[in-house]
Amino acid sequence: MSQGYEGETIHIFKGAHAPLPLPARGEICPVRDVLDRLGDKWSVLILVTLANRSMRFNALARAVPDISRRMLAETLRHLERDGLIWREVTPTTPPAVRYGLTAVGASLMPPLAALIAWAEEHQPKITSARAAFGEQAMVRNPARSRAVDV
Repeated sequence: MSQGYEGETIHIFKGAHAPLPLPARGEICPVRDVLDRLGDKWSVLILVTLANRSMRFNALARAVPDISRRMLAETLRHLERDGLIWREVTPTTPPAVRYGLTAVGASLMPPLAALIAWAEEHQPKITSARAAFGEQAMVRNPARSRAVDV
């Protein structure tokens, strides 16, 4: 069971609740492991940009606004290491490097599309909730309200 916005209660699982099973000692939690990669600032944007076609590094840099070349290179390395994208180097001068989605990366697109649609639909409600929270924080403690991220 999860609390929704505006007092709604949404039942996600049958029964009272279904907590995630704890990994066995020494094992990595698969959900946390995947979310660690996808939860960074740039990975999802890069994956979605590569969803329709492979791209060279400079084209990716132009397509993903505000990312530095260093951060793009680092994120691409992480995504390649995780098997979500492939990297192909053509031995020219200078070398041409192309990136695209692997089958695993492509299989991530339907859930990402659902998340993007959800975010587009609910972002105004989230913005309103943040503003209301900030206003409540100012009323409760005016001295601390300047530190609250609205």
